[in-house]
Amino acid sequence: MNNNLRNDIPASIVVVFVAIPLCLGIALASGAPLFSGLIAGVVGGLVVGSISRSPLGVSGPAAGLAVIVLGAIQSLGSFDTFLLAVVLAGVFQIIMGIARAGTLGYFFPSSVIKGMLAGIGIIIVLKQIPHAFGYDKDPEGELSFVQPTGETTLSSLWRMLDNVEPAAVLITVIAMAMLILWDRVLSKKSVVFRILPGPLAAVIFGILYQVTTSAYAPSWALSPSHLVSVPVANSFEELSGLITMPAWSEITNSAVWVTAITIAVVASIETLLCVAATDKLDPQKRVTPTNRELLAQGVGNMASGLIGGLPVTQVIVRSSANIQSGGRTKISAILHGAWLLLFVALVPSVLNLVPLAVLASILFTVGYKLARPALFKQMWSLGASQFVPFIVTILGIALTDLLTGIGVGLAVAIFVILRRNYQNSHFLHIHDSTMPDERHLIRMRLSEEVTFLNKGAIVKELDAVPHGSIVEIDTSAAVVLDHDVLEVIEDFRDIASRRDIEVRMIHEQSDVPVPMRNRVRATNGDSAGAIDGGSEDPQLTASRNS
Repeated sequence: MNNNLRNDIPASIVVVFVAIPLCLGIALASGAPLFSGLIAGVVGGLVVGSISRSPLGVSGPAAGLAVIVLGAIQSLGSFDTFLLAVVLAGVFQIIMGIARAGTLGYFFPSSVIKGMLAGIGIIIVLKQIPHAFGYDKDPEGELSFVQPTGETTLSSLWRMLDNVEPAAVLITVIAMAMLILWDRVLSKKSVVFRILPGPLAAVIFGILYQVTTSAYAPSWALSPSHLVSVPVANSFEELSGLITMPAWSEITNSAVWVTAITIAVVASIETLLCVAATDKLDPQKRVTPTNRELLAQGVGNMASGLIGGLPVTQVIVRSSANIQSGGRTKISAILHGAWLLLFVALVPSVLNLVPLAVLASILFTVGYKLARPALFKQMWSLGASQFVPFIVTILGIALTDLLTGIGVGLAVAIFVILRRNYQNSHFLHIHDSTMPDERHLIRMRLSEEVTFLNKGAIVKELDAVPHGSIVEIDTSAAVVLDHDVLEVIEDFRDIASRRDIEVRMIHEQSDVPVPMRNRVRATNGDSAGAIDGGSEDPQLTASRNS
């Protein structure tokens, strides 16, 4: 067995135990049949994993789509009609991949991506605390602040105190102790403990606990409501009966097409965000081809919809669990789909012995590593331009839902970028003149690329120039000057004489004043001189071409 398989196989088993309750919980939160979540999990592993070139990303049903799915099923009137929309969404994603829309994934600010990771980590921990104490009303995998039950993430913590299950607390404490001991001590002592991941050992402990207490101490055994609940089929016919087919007769229904486009866009955005986050977590810092990823997700959604599954995306919870469990290649994601299919088809009764408290302890470690304190310290040290979008994204995810939180974080990040661009459009230095007339000499040096985004800052500074000053506008470093900026400077020159202001245009490094008409080329391809009827300086043209 090569080194990659030695790591990928145990990691895939850990991921499948994390994925099963998430698949079921997301299906429940979406108002869909429970089995549809498991189908999506299998497709995410086997189909998407095989086509994708993401080395560590794991796909499956996504919490971010739960609200959309719930509303779509209700508005379309039936689950089979909704499945048709999922198939069409897959077609749209394939088209997006071919059209190279995946390149949009490279433009998400790093501060927002890191905020997404930390925000998901925090919400995972908050959501799992009730499960650790045996209060299991909120479905696993549900990440919104306002829960399907009408409670919120914070109110569930309060309600939990009146519904504590001692056996669940005991299992959580023991499982957490095992995970910490495995990670910090045992894995460093022997290769056996590195091959068998701590999370898998914790799951085995949970199953043995339930079997033993059910037989010898029933009062300490957990009731079925505190365990994983996979639909059990006693025959192949029953298993096939759990599969729903799309309602092809609704192909002309315009609402189906609107739903399909909505799912395609939202699923693609969530996938691209998760790809960016997973690549950041990858110890080898590999880069996922995003256009190929959209293509893989599109094929996956077509396959999932055709056999009765929920929409799939790449999912950060499963992907980070894969990374933290030692996964090395995409074989881990594919194997997780294979294990899920085998377990659900052959041994669902074994899966139904896994306590949710054990899974809570595993997800605690996943959440902690995503929102580790060192990340907050690092982002703080980078300054407000990085920390503010980072913390806003976290708060947005924790207090609303995943996509809304990311949207708010992106809006803040864009505002910070525009503000910085506004501030950095030029350098302004004012000299006390030693000239006999005691006039101020103000020199404004424009940066390498000045666009319409800098227009406001330049207008503000020119308007603040005192009467009777000398203004030197230095464009010697400028390569691109937006036409809007040239117009601002021209307008200032037109009114300068009324304010007794002398304007000098400087382009050459020698500080020799150059007339405005002999300046750099505007961004629309016309020379600056075209504004006032002049022509471009031949020396400037030769200098640029060299």
